[in-house]
Amino acid sequence: MIPYLPGFGAAYAIQAVAVASPGPGVALLLGIALSQGRASAFAASVGIALGAACLALATTQGLGLLMEQVAWLSTIIRVAGIFYLLWLAFKAFRRAAQPPHVTITRNIQGKGLWRAFTMGFLMQITNPKAIVFWLAIASVGATIGAPAPVVATFVAGAFLLSLVGHGIYAVLLSSSPFRLAYDRARRWIEAAIGGFLALVAFRLATERS
Repeated sequence: MIPYLPGFGAAYAIQAVAVASPGPGVALLLGIALSQGRASAFAASVGIALGAACLALATTQGLGLLMEQVAWLSTIIRVAGIFYLLWLAFKAFRRAAQPPHVTITRNIQGKGLWRAFTMGFLMQITNPKAIVFWLAIASVGATIGAPAPVVATFVAGAFLLSLVGHGIYAVLLSSSPFRLAYDRARRWIEAAIGGFLALVAFRLATERS
């Protein structure tokens, strides 16, 4: 295990920077935290973390090589990510168009939590940027030639790091000051979230592979 620690450290440092940087995942958490509450936001964080773990495992098992050899796979992932981001943007715009005064509740029902978890998971695994990011981490070589227990440890660490980072976002964004601010400026906040997600989808659709 010790020989792999430097690679682990480099990979986790890259991941920590990515987790701390606001992106589509944080925008999703913002919308869920302010409109549904902390429990749903944390459920979405777990979904994002599980998605990160799946991508980490996939990259250690040769996802990058597979995508190079099967060109249409990359295209399918990109298109799926674009449409999912557009769907999330549409939902945000629809919330912005609702009456301005709404009661913000904490959704603790199992169905609501499962939906939030699924949204977070799909956000992560259909995001081409996240896939490219994990391919970049794979280039660090943290698990090259590593036995299964080492790979499992690396994936578990990626899950925990993502969960902690996005969990902190979920707690902060669902705090009372944020909820009060949301109640006063919900239209603008939801419109900004929708605009950001739509912009990310547009950039994915227009940039070169």
